[in-house]
Amino acid sequence: MFVMELTYIAPIDRIEAALPEHVAWLDSHYASGVFIASGRKDPRDGGIIIALGDDRTKIEEIAKSDPFSVAGVCEYTITKFIATKTAEPLEQYRETLPS
Repeated sequence: MFVMELTYIAPIDRIEAALPEHVAWLDSHYASGVFIASGRKDPRDGGIIIALGDDRTKIEEIAKSDPFSVAGVCEYTITKFIATKTAEPLEQYRETLPS
């Protein structure tokens, strides 16, 4: 899994202008099964996406394709983690630590 943290680097009016395309982009990655959760940070200075995968390069490419990235209104920090413990509804995403 990956935590994709977005940090806005532009005024909120530029964020709002790119929001419809960003939401469509999110929807496409939910449909493909890569994204399992997302939302705004509070305070509203960015957002968080939880993504499935083991290929960091693929996740970085997905981040670069975000309309927010293309418009130059956010930066991404991507953190890979191993979900060894989850709530029951997320049990299918549990992983074991590598040997």
